Amino acid sequence: MTTGDEKTESLPESKLPSNENSPLLQNPDEEITGGSYSGAVFNLSTTIIGAGIMALPATMKVLGLGVGIGMIVLVAVLTEAAVEMLLRFSRAGNAASFGGVMGDAFGRGGKVVFQLCILVNNVGTLIVYMIILGDVLSGTASSGAHHTGVLEGWFGENWWNGRLFVLFVSTIFVFAPLISLKRIDSLRYSSTLAVGLAGVFLVITAGITAVKISHGDISMPRLLPVLTDLTSVWNLFTVVPVLVTAFICHFNVHTINNELKKSSMIQPVVRTSLILCSSVYILTSLFGFLLFGDSTLDDVLANFDTDLGIPYSSLLSDIVRISYALHLMLVFPIIFHPLRINFDDLFFPSSRPLDLDNRRFALITFGLISVIFLGANFIPSIWDVFQFSGATATVCIGFIFPAAIVLRDRHGIATSKDKTLSVFMIGLAVFANLIAIYSDAVALLKKSVSPHA
Repeated sequence: MTTGDEKTESLPESKLPSNENSPLLQNPDEEITGGSYSGAVFNLSTTIIGAGIMALPATMKVLGLGVGIGMIVLVAVLTEAAVEMLLRFSRAGNAASFGGVMGDAFGRGGKVVFQLCILVNNVGTLIVYMIILGDVLSGTASSGAHHTGVLEGWFGENWWNGRLFVLFVSTIFVFAPLISLKRIDSLRYSSTLAVGLAGVFLVITAGITAVKISHGDISMPRLLPVLTDLTSVWNLFTVVPVLVTAFICHFNVHTINNELKKSSMIQPVVRTSLILCSSVYILTSLFGFLLFGDSTLDDVLANFDTDLGIPYSSLLSDIVRISYALHLMLVFPIIFHPLRINFDDLFFPSSRPLDLDNRRFALITFGLISVIFLGANFIPSIWDVFQFSGATATVCIGFIFPAAIVLRDRHGIATSKDKTLSVFMIGLAVFANLIAIYSDAVALLKKSVSPHA
């Protein structure tokens, strides 16, 4: 299988092999048509716009709007550059997956390291989705004060609208059917709806903000961070993992590319998706921070449990929270898809294709969703997950691995510009995330010893 422009001419899409290098898990006798441009844009945009959007207003609280928006643009530009280099080296090495490119550059060891990072990143991301879903429907107390969930606000506190039961029901009746789909292009309609629901959240938040501005209830936001001592400087770097996580989509680019009718479409797909998602991120960060200022929580949806000071405040707050909860439910299978493929190839590399082994498919799916479910019920805050996975596995997938592939340059196609950019990306990623890990470790240490002081 090739990933160049001639891929559809060399082998019919319906006869493509089903393994971790193939874009999907499918029946070899099933006739499959190529994915459309719009479907690819929505699937990639859905991969990008996930839980990160809910934490971005909190990053504005740390950075200020001016620096924060600038950082969103910078990370988007670096993401496009990383994906472009990744696709170029995929074509040169005839690799049809991110893991294949890593294997081509660094051998089996490089591929295994990549797959381990996918496991950490995607499991962490999906845990965040479930945490947010629990926050929205059942409430949260991770910030010290209890914030009422939608179901709790409607019906009061009951055993059946508690976090554990709500997440269990959501897993059985929503997540399980969606993650049972074996082809990512089958999710194009749910992805379109997911992006639309994110738009509903953005439009309503913008409308609430506009009304409050017209009433003079919102003051000029901070454009720059507040720096009082060295600790406040180090704290600036804690937002880096969140920003990196917000744009991570690299693990699905090959899958979407391999399902496209023409490979030449993938770069415009990536660019369109990044422009769309960057715009949504900037506007969400702007309106979210304008609304709640320094009271913005790690998960901004939790802020919508209060009276917003406008007509129909309660109704609008519920629509905002429910629309984004539904959005995350529809994003969930897009992130689960590459997680299952890479898990299978990592632990069962010599087994027959996963789509031909229903028992193994079911066991892997059940095992992964169980781990995610347990993690969502025992980890209190999305910020904790972002800091761990974002500063380790996610930054490797997003920037360090693509740059390392360029510097390895097994096929002699890297330009001096490519190598300079790659050194910059690795240096920036390592420096920023080491400081982020240090700052978070110090903060956690202080939090753990403060009750005994």
